[in-house]
Amino acid sequence: MDSFMRIAPDVKLGDGVKIFCFVNLYGCEIGDGSKVGAFVEIQKGARIGRNCKISSHTFICEGVEIGDGVFVGHNVSFINDRKPRATRADGTPQTEEDWTLEHTVVEEGASIGTGSTILCGLTIGKGAMVGAGSVVTRDVPPGAVVAGVPARPVKSLHA
Repeated sequence: MDSFMRIAPDVKLGDGVKIFCFVNLYGCEIGDGSKVGAFVEIQKGARIGRNCKISSHTFICEGVEIGDGVFVGHNVSFINDRKPRATRADGTPQTEEDWTLEHTVVEEGASIGTGSTILCGLTIGKGAMVGAGSVVTRDVPPGAVVAGVPARPVKSLHA
């Protein structure tokens, strides 16, 4: 293993996956032909489909499922907790028992623009596009183009 990568033994890599330097991968699955850029972290339980492009500086947390042929731009962050806290009410550090994992799904062929933040518990539909710098707070219908803070529909690719 390259000293500039941290790929845990429990990572499932498909055929032809390309991984660049300075990544941190553990407990995840990456499908055939996908590319993972530099400075990316993909956490346990996350799944990346086939022929995806995950651009540099992206964070994909536990509970995220990305379908086949998805483009994720640079510096995209996914969130999996609606009420993040570092400590409990008594001041002791929180553990995994202290929060509820929220799943997020990005369907086949969707594109997420650079610098976007994807909140938890939602679906980005098949072939949808998220504009750069958007904050996605609710489901994005298949084929929709959304942009802004919060992200709102701007047009449909099906029209």
